[in-house]
Amino acid sequence: MSGAGKVAQDVIQRQIKELDEIANRTTMDLNTVAGSERVAKWKARTAPLLAQFVGMKEAQEFVDKRPGPSFTNDLLEEFSDEVDLYRSYLVALSKKVGGGPAAACGSS
Repeated sequence: MSGAGKVAQDVIQRQIKELDEIANRTTMDLNTVAGSERVAKWKARTAPLLAQFVGMKEAQEFVDKRPGPSFTNDLLEEFSDEVDLYRSYLVALSKKVGGGPAAACGSS
C-alpha cells in the first residue's frame, strides 16, 4: 500500500470510529434527535476529509448518501439505519483504498 493510501485508510478508519462513538452514545442516551444532529455535523466534517485524502468523486458519493424511507415509527431503528448506511460506505471505501480487507472499528 502506498503512503497516500495508508493515510487515506487511516482517515477513513478514524471517521468510522467517530461514527461508532456517536451511535453508541445515542443508543445509550436514547436521544435520536441529538444523535442525528451529531451525525449531520460528523458528515459535514467527513466529506472534506474524503475529498482531501481520497478523492472528489468519493466525497461526492458520500455526500449524496441518504437513508431511504422508513415506515417503522422506531426512531432508534431509523437512526441506526442512517449510521449503517454511512458506515458501510466508509468500510467499502477503506477496502478499496487499502487494496484489501479493512479492519472494522467496533460495530454499530
